[in-house]
Amino acid sequence: MLHKNTVFHGLLKHLPWPAFERLVEQHRADAGVRRLTTKSQLIALLYGQLSGASSLREIEASLGSHAARLYHLGARPAHRSTLADANARRPPAVFAELFALMVSQANRHLRRALGETVYLIDSTGLRLDRRSADWARFSEAACGAKVHVIYDPDEDRPIHAVVTAANVNDITPAKTMPIEPGATYVFDLGYYDYDWWAKLDSAQCRIVTRFKSNTPLRVVEELPVPVQEPRGTAILSDRIGHLPARQSNNRANPFQDPVREVRVQLPTGKVLRILSNDLDASAQEIADLYKRRWAIELFFRWVKQTLKIRRLLGTSQNAVKIHIAVALIAFLLLRMAQAAQRAIASPLAFARLVRANLMHRRRLNRLLDSEPPPVLNPSQLALQWNLS
Repeated sequence: MLHKNTVFHGLLKHLPWPAFERLVEQHRADAGVRRLTTKSQLIALLYGQLSGASSLREIEASLGSHAARLYHLGARPAHRSTLADANARRPPAVFAELFALMVSQANRHLRRALGETVYLIDSTGLRLDRRSADWARFSEAACGAKVHVIYDPDEDRPIHAVVTAANVNDITPAKTMPIEPGATYVFDLGYYDYDWWAKLDSAQCRIVTRFKSNTPLRVVEELPVPVQEPRGTAILSDRIGHLPARQSNNRANPFQDPVREVRVQLPTGKVLRILSNDLDASAQEIADLYKRRWAIELFFRWVKQTLKIRRLLGTSQNAVKIHIAVALIAFLLLRMAQAAQRAIASPLAFARLVRANLMHRRRLNRLLDSEPPPVLNPSQLALQWNLS
């Protein structure tokens, strides 16, 4: 009989397993482990993400029912308590570095010219219960975490992610994020920091963000405003000037280069003051770049609706970091698998079909095909039953 691998097996083929094994050895993640290896833990958590399992108990039951097919994946069924212990104690760096490695490998295939790369930076919040109060207390009545992401809208994937408690300011992890010289970074008011802007500017990066309402601009040049289109964003003014020379506490502002202020009016009537250090691009191009921030909001919505990120499978900081890293790895696997086929163009439709067929023996490029009829043996008698 011709053997066919499962849909889950086809997705896991996109993982760099030799590199993952090196990470496990480097971090001694399997040191002293007798039951659940790090590989089995990763496969169990990926199954939970891709199948939509809402608890460790559901993952245990589902994997137990597919124990025979796990053999071909090099994994074993995971008991709920053992998986919970692994999530609480195993180093999350193994999974975070695996995600970073997969992103870096994908970057090698990109052929974009310097200056064409656009990255969006933002964060999204996750609700936690009181069991996470030791590390994620936000107030007396609430606990939460944040996922801070650098997102590539052209490739539709995150390239960097950090998990913090919800009370950490967005700019704090942003200062530790990698900077790609010459790239464009688009972000909102949560990243309002002149020191960090100066660092980006010195790396020849283009900045697109918003002015705070109380930030003055010392104007040195008024630029002509383009003729307005009948619909869409209206450019009200285009000016070049300097930010305040001093920050709070009378500290010198390290970002002394001239900046651009493009005032735009949205169809709702709201006026935005967009800031950029690009003095040469058109005002419409700068406005359009800021408008692309919506793509990262759609990414967060897609992940929360499609993967299991709203309801976490652990309460400790260690477990939450592993959960988020595995969710982002699952996102990359879905994107890579979808790119390898042409039958299904919609990412959401592809993810839904993967979930419905996860442990079925089907090819990823045949998810829309109907099941073939059973092969009949001509040497056997086929009985026709008439129950009427």
